[in-house]
Amino acid sequence: MNREERTALLAVAEPDEVIDLADRCLAGAAPPSVLRAPEVGCVSVQVREPVVRERFLLGDVLACRAEVELRGARGWAMRLGDDRPATLAAALLDAAAEADAALAAEVEELCLRVADRHRAAEEAEWAELAPTIVEFEEL
Repeated sequence: MNREERTALLAVAEPDEVIDLADRCLAGAAPPSVLRAPEVGCVSVQVREPVVRERFLLGDVLACRAEVELRGARGWAMRLGDDRPATLAAALLDAAAEADAALAAEVEELCLRVADRHRAAEEAEWAELAPTIVEFEEL
């Protein structure tokens, strides 16, 4: 799993599971350096219209970001909303995954659980929508 995939999955993980794993990663380790304390702000969301494929600004959303250094490795996170503890924990997990192979395995395991959960939710949503799909005949 690359860093982009990992940070994307940590961004949507449940706050409790991110915080619990970050606490376990910090147990007995040197304290991290907080390079950017969790801060809340707005981020512009841009989407691509699917037919003409033009980009447009959808709006602004509330987001929180943080950056830390742990054992010489930098970690970064951004999560939607204003949950500062979960954002800091996600940044710690990103740094831990970069700094230590054993911790990387635990972080990746969490990310895989999050990915499976999101895939199942997406499949359930499509299953619910499937009966409403209109099939047109070609002449």
